Amino acid sequence: MLRWCYVNGKYARSGSQLIDVEDRGLQFGDAVYEVWMVFNGRLVETEDHMLRLNRSLAAIGMQPFSDRPLLQIVRETVRRNRIKNGLAYLQITRGSAPRDHAFPAGSTTPTVIVTAKPVDFGKLAARADAGVSVHLVAEMRWSKRTIKATALLPAVLAKQAAKDAGCFEAWFYDPDGQITEGASTNAWIVDKEGYLRTHPADGDVLHGVTRSGILKVAHRLGLPVKEEAFCRDDLATAQEAFLSSATAVVMPVTRIDTQVIGTGRPGSVALALRSTYFDCLVQGQEPY
Repeated sequence: MLRWCYVNGKYARSGSQLIDVEDRGLQFGDAVYEVWMVFNGRLVETEDHMLRLNRSLAAIGMQPFSDRPLLQIVRETVRRNRIKNGLAYLQITRGSAPRDHAFPAGSTTPTVIVTAKPVDFGKLAARADAGVSVHLVAEMRWSKRTIKATALLPAVLAKQAAKDAGCFEAWFYDPDGQITEGASTNAWIVDKEGYLRTHPADGDVLHGVTRSGILKVAHRLGLPVKEEAFCRDDLATAQEAFLSSATAVVMPVTRIDTQVIGTGRPGSVALALRSTYFDCLVQGQEPY
C-alpha cells in the first residue's frame, strides 16, 4: 500500500522520485534520524526525541532545527497516513551536492524526509507474553554511537545474523565481553542479586529515549537499578533479560543463543515495566 511521505516541503506518495541521486544521505550516509512511537495518534516523548536529534545534528556539524515546525511536519505525515498506533521516522541529510567527501558549502540546504507506518501493538504484546531470543555478535561499529546516524550497515549485518540464527535481535559485545546494546535496541538484565542493569549512557551506546523512560518507570516502581555494564558471563546467572526500543518498548528475552534466561519465561520485572509504561500512555501521560 502506498503511503504519504514528506520530502523538502512536499507531501507525496512514497515511491515518487523525490531524492536527488547526489544527496549526501544516499552517497555517504551523511545523515541522522529519529523514530517516534505513535500511540492513540499522539507522538510519544517528543521533547526528548527532539533534544537527541539536535544533539546528533550538532555532533556532525549541522545546525539544529526548531522543534515546533518540524514536529508539525511529523504530525501531519502521521495524520495523512491515518496512523493511530505506529512509528514516525524522520531523516535529515546534509543535502544534495556534487560528490566529495568534505562538507559542501554552508549554503547547501539539508534534506528533510518524514515517513510513518502502522504497528500492530497487539502482535508485539503477544510476542512479549512469549518472550524472544537474542543472538550475540562481536562489536564492529564505529566509536561515535551516541550519534543517531543513518549509516546502519553494521546493524543490518547483525540483524541478518540474528535472523539466520532464528533470533529476534542481535546484541553486541565488546572485546572485554561487555554487552553494549542491540542492533536497534538497548539491552537489560535483572542480575543474580536482583538489580536492574543496563549499560550506562556513555559514548559506547545510543542514549535511548525509551531507555530513559524505562529507567524513570523503574524508579517509580521502586526497583533497584544500576546503570552498569554486564558481561556475557552474567547472562548465565541473570534472573531476567529484556530489550527496549520505541517499537518494542519492553520486550522480554528468554534465550540468548543457547543460554536460557531465568525460568525461560518472561520475567515479572520486564512485564511490570512494560505494563506500567503502557498504562501511562493509555492515560495520556508521558511514561514516567
